[in-house]
Amino acid sequence: MEPHIVDDDPEDWGRTPGSKRPRLFRLLGPGLITGASDDDPSGIATYSQAGAQFGYMLTWTMLFSYPLMTAVQMICARLGRTTGHGIAGVLRTYYSNWLLQVIVILLLIANTINLAADLGAMADAVHLLLPGPPALYVVVFAAVCVSMQVFLQYTQYVAVLKWLTLALFAYFAVMVTTHIDWAKLASGLLLPAVRWDKDYLTVIVAVFGTTISPYLFFWQSAEEVEDIGAHPGRHALIGSPEQGNAALQRIRIDTLVGMALSNLVALAIMVTTAATLNVNGITDIQTSSQAAEALRPIAGRFAYVVFALGIIGTGLLSVPVLAGSAAYAIGEARGWSVGFSRRPMQAKSFYGTVALATLIGTIIDFSEINPIKALFWSAVVNGVIAVPVMATMMLVTCRSDIMGPFAVRGWLQAVGWIATGVMTLAALAMFITSF
Repeated sequence: MEPHIVDDDPEDWGRTPGSKRPRLFRLLGPGLITGASDDDPSGIATYSQAGAQFGYMLTWTMLFSYPLMTAVQMICARLGRTTGHGIAGVLRTYYSNWLLQVIVILLLIANTINLAADLGAMADAVHLLLPGPPALYVVVFAAVCVSMQVFLQYTQYVAVLKWLTLALFAYFAVMVTTHIDWAKLASGLLLPAVRWDKDYLTVIVAVFGTTISPYLFFWQSAEEVEDIGAHPGRHALIGSPEQGNAALQRIRIDTLVGMALSNLVALAIMVTTAATLNVNGITDIQTSSQAAEALRPIAGRFAYVVFALGIIGTGLLSVPVLAGSAAYAIGEARGWSVGFSRRPMQAKSFYGTVALATLIGTIIDFSEINPIKALFWSAVVNGVIAVPVMATMMLVTCRSDIMGPFAVRGWLQAVGWIATGVMTLAALAMFITSF
């Protein structure tokens, strides 16, 4: 079966398509979904802890990380759109097999643990609102996420993920119901505080680790490849350089908007928990559902309910992305047929990996493994593998023999290497503070 074809290609700037959807909505795709999935339940827990423990002091990290994560994701998107292959596919062609296998295995481990944490957080959020056993909700959410990926056509699946990004606006709704100390917020945003103590550095590392994560790299590059097959006349740029200007402009808008939404939501969560939990002496938040429950007596039932619903919505978005990015990486590394544009029988191993990763994540939630420790080690693994992935990706995308005239240069190259350096320092800090 051929991939489902979409007629109104958002890269065709000269066309006046018959679609009634707003132009911006059609432009947004892989970048929007990637940015939104970054605010998964485990990320919500991290941002909530940052706000609860340090008030407004760490809000500067959202301004600082925005250009870094935007550059990195833009480079990932350019890699997929230019070569017609995801990150693992390019590594398989140009780099040592041992490096590829190590990165892919670590990514699978980190994603599976993160899946477990997110499924558990979603179940806990439902349990806050409805009676019933959380274990049942874990199974239901796992089944729903796998079913979306297996049974929906690619374009339908992408449309569902786009609409799920609306769940993020729940956190803006919560923020406007709280009393914010605007002077302290402005100070925290614009005047970074430096505290050389373990707790402060650990939370900074956790924030950067959850904001710039390897699964996001693999997902956005792979989705650019999927979109090539979903639009008629669209080809890998290496073979059709005349499409380059329109493609890169679309990628730029998509990624800028997607990463801005991601960081604004993270900022809203930090500000909300700083304005409610921190000022009331609640400084230890280990899960996203704990943050929702802590809000109830302070910010009221509306904030509590909306915060919990946001956890469920973002989980429904992030769990498929986590499973999908792992499947893309493993599939390309092994030379399988990959992609949600293929029917399950045409990509059995790919869809099997999606289901297996979700199943293992579900099993972890039924085990005696401490979910908080599991989440910590997931962050450690993500922080570690981000460095070689980013460094290798920068080396690949700067090579003209791979990227042709679309090799990364100028400000994008500079910011990409700065982001790699920051993540290297973050990984070292995480290792040092662990002791």
